Amino acid sequence: MITEKKGFSINGYLAFFVVLPLLQISFGIMIANKILLPMSIFCSIVVLVCWAGFFMVQPNQAKVMTLFGSYVGTEKRNGLRWTIPFFMRKTVSLRIRNFESAKIKVNDNLGNPIEIATIVVWSVTDSAEAMFEVDDYESYVTIQTESALRNMASSYCYDPQDDDSADIALRSHPQHISEILKQEIQERLGKAGLTVHESKISHLAYSPEIASAMLQRQQATAIIAARSKIVEGAVGMVEMALDRLKAQNVVELDEERKAMMVSNLLVVLCGDKNAQPIINSGSLY
Repeated sequence: MITEKKGFSINGYLAFFVVLPLLQISFGIMIANKILLPMSIFCSIVVLVCWAGFFMVQPNQAKVMTLFGSYVGTEKRNGLRWTIPFFMRKTVSLRIRNFESAKIKVNDNLGNPIEIATIVVWSVTDSAEAMFEVDDYESYVTIQTESALRNMASSYCYDPQDDDSADIALRSHPQHISEILKQEIQERLGKAGLTVHESKISHLAYSPEIASAMLQRQQATAIIAARSKIVEGAVGMVEMALDRLKAQNVVELDEERKAMMVSNLLVVLCGDKNAQPIINSGSLY
């Protein structure tokens, strides 16, 4: 495995003030003394070759240098630099980048088809590995991210199976799922000298062929949960009403009248529509 190391280069401004006078001297000799003309031409060629050693490094960029196919180092210092002219130099961006994957269809842990996509924030941290360990590190990010996303999505269910369950699900635990996805992508991209800074699920939904059925299921679950709360509250209110009537001796009710009162109160409290009461103007019995 090829790992990054510091390459040879010197300050470009210092090299400029050394190479420029040599170029002027060689042209001066060429003009003033024709006897030393071959030497002057040779010196001029050497100076011009040295001129090819200048290069510029932008902020958050790196220059990967090779000599006849061998890696000789990386230069990350910004500004004008000079190195051996025979070094081939390739630019690698160290800036943070965003990648948004396409929406892919995958089966979750229960076999339900879902659509999922992610956004990955990444950057190059080892320029040598990025250049020499993979053929195209940007394409490598795309393919490996989608592969990691597919593998992660198939390991968890879309929704938790029980409201009180602590099982991790794609929809109910977004932060935890993001951390798991980040680790899985990093394990794959680390081989290419890349670092994942953040990974978030950008799209999560059931596939269109089952979306309608799953929506009805979610609505039914919500209705059942709401009804359970309503019934629980209604039973408590009926119990409180009976206890208050008995404690304050407002009226004495036998078991049959209590059952009728409970039935009427539950209808009023649990009904979807407003109750229409019937007033008894006669005797209670």
